[in-house]
Amino acid sequence: MWSTCRALIFALVAASNFWHVHVQEFCQSADPDYHCHDDAASSSQPSSSAVKSRWNVKVSNLTRDMDRFRVSCEKLIKLLPVEEVDGNFVRTVKNCIFSKSIPTPLRGPLWLAAVSKDVIEGILDLDVTVTQSEDFLLYASGGRLLPGSVPLAHRYGGHQFGYWAGQLGDGRAHLLGQYLNRNWEVWELQLKGSGKTPYSRSGDGRAVIRSSVREFLCSEAMHFLGIPTSRAASLIVSEEPVFRDQFYNGNVKTERGAVVLRVAKSWFRIGSLEILSESGEIDLLRKLLDFIINEHFLFIRADDPEKYVVFYSAVVNETAHLIAQWMSVGFAHGVCNTDNFSLLSITIDYGPFGFMESYDPNFVPNTSDDEGRYRIGAQNDVGLFNLEKLLVALSPLFTQKQQKLAKMILKEYANVYQMRILQIFKTKLGFLGEDEEDSYLVSFLLKMMEDTRSDFTMVFRQLSEGSANQLRSMNFTQMWALDDLSSHKLFSDWLNMYLLRISRQQSDSDLARQRRMQSVNPRYVLRNWMAESAIRKAEMNDFSEVELLFHILSSPFVTQDTAEEAGYAARPPLWANRLRVSCSS
Repeated sequence: MWSTCRALIFALVAASNFWHVHVQEFCQSADPDYHCHDDAASSSQPSSSAVKSRWNVKVSNLTRDMDRFRVSCEKLIKLLPVEEVDGNFVRTVKNCIFSKSIPTPLRGPLWLAAVSKDVIEGILDLDVTVTQSEDFLLYASGGRLLPGSVPLAHRYGGHQFGYWAGQLGDGRAHLLGQYLNRNWEVWELQLKGSGKTPYSRSGDGRAVIRSSVREFLCSEAMHFLGIPTSRAASLIVSEEPVFRDQFYNGNVKTERGAVVLRVAKSWFRIGSLEILSESGEIDLLRKLLDFIINEHFLFIRADDPEKYVVFYSAVVNETAHLIAQWMSVGFAHGVCNTDNFSLLSITIDYGPFGFMESYDPNFVPNTSDDEGRYRIGAQNDVGLFNLEKLLVALSPLFTQKQQKLAKMILKEYANVYQMRILQIFKTKLGFLGEDEEDSYLVSFLLKMMEDTRSDFTMVFRQLSEGSANQLRSMNFTQMWALDDLSSHKLFSDWLNMYLLRISRQQSDSDLARQRRMQSVNPRYVLRNWMAESAIRKAEMNDFSEVELLFHILSSPFVTQDTAEEAGYAARPPLWANRLRVSCSS
């Protein structure tokens, strides 16, 4: 029993420890005069003198020369096996974690369609002006390798739409290397759409403008919404023709190729472990899991005999928290396969995602999902399925007692999720403290939204913008979503209960409630029609709307004149109902 409690406690504290990153056993710097000695490199924490000598710099001293920017693959290659065979031809790969794979340069001319200054300067220590150079275009599109880079494609498998798909892997992505920034954070740089790898199967290794714009914008939008995610540094488009059957109906069209430079603390996913377990490569499974724990789960002791169970408990806990956060902003991932579920519980691999507009638990963003397996209301259940498959993958490393313990932990997943989702929605409604009717008030509201097909994002936002007196008078002439909701025959009953609940909050002013709610209820999310409008212009080399959307979505909780003028908080246009998004990208 103590072991059970211990593992669960570790999972609950994981959130506070999860993102502290171990200092790597390599050093790379924008400063060529900085050197790392072997004895210092193995230290888990930098000395104060090292910090002062290397990182006591001003923003004005960010790197302006791409040739001085270095990454390293040394640690990955040293500690994890790489396939001995070279070349990008498709093959079955065994007994390794990575394959060496050189990106295929995009055929020019190239355009920088978008760049995230927050990533470029805040994570990569580069002055954003370098993104205007020819060097950056080449480095960030696969045309030239960064100093220190040994490009790798990761081998993984996965359950896709409920069925084991066997070997998958990075079919159009290249890991360029790891970068240690001035905050002693290690980030992995990856190109997506950069050409064939051994894992491309029947694919061409490319991505198109359509999907790449969506990936760039949504990665950054999710970050600014406060949801753990991979990041997007840049989007580069080309004239290279790429052939796609967008809706798998035989209508093949020529689109243009694009590459996104993505960054994350790690790209390992549930499928990374599944492929090794399924292939019977148990020693390699143990080696990879030890690497992941040592690098990314620093609260787990390397000599802890229960470390694999504690790891599993942390992933169960954090996965529940992540999906609850998705639901809080109406985000549907679209392809919740095990190969798209991060072991660090961050959002990765943006494909046919969608932000729900009218509240509908059966909202399916992916037209390729004929059965609605990944509908938004099922994401919690899909998370459970994926964690069950992770448990199966880890089973060869568990003792019989640990197997039972892991199953007990998994049974707590639903409770952790329900606890977290209620906590989040109470915050969205401005509740303080505990009240036995809180859960009922949340459920009541969501049912009314479903019945009236009210807009999910704007109902919560407009509740946060209205004063208690305005809500009480039901003066919704400037609040279209609340006006829709108020058509429900039980709306007055719910509203009276809601107003009574917030009135009982001692030492809480109406203005304080509004400000608190507005800080968690976005006014702007990346709706499909907004992305589609930007994509249509981008395909004609007009990136103005991509830039506008990126700027607005970087401050989603703040009312912005340009966003209001563009209608981003207005009722969606009628043509938005005809949009479809598929797995084709």
